[in-house]
Amino acid sequence: MIVGIGVDVVDVERFTASLARTPGLRARLFTDAEAELPVESLAARFAAKEAIAKALGAPAGLSWQDCEVVRLDGGRPTLVLRGTVEAAAAALGVTRTHVSLAHDGGLATAYVVLEG
Repeated sequence: MIVGIGVDVVDVERFTASLARTPGLRARLFTDAEAELPVESLAARFAAKEAIAKALGAPAGLSWQDCEVVRLDGGRPTLVLRGTVEAAAAALGVTRTHVSLAHDGGLATAYVVLEG
């Protein structure tokens, strides 16, 4: 059963400017492993974090660091949930997550589907 669906779109140029303007933003939004990626990939991962928040119903108190996008063998992205995000997902009965990322034409997009 689908528990939640979220989608988000990020303008890569605007996101790049935000990272340049606010030096601590990269560390606040991303895990150490994520932070090393190119800006297009960071924009897609930020979109995924926004999308999962929407899929969870946007509960207060979620930490950006508690949702990490990692690549499986072959490059397929998956979500690793910890702490605040994991607790919110558990409260909704989430047993499985799905994420799809794309970036093209200056935009980064992410879709998240939560199953329970």
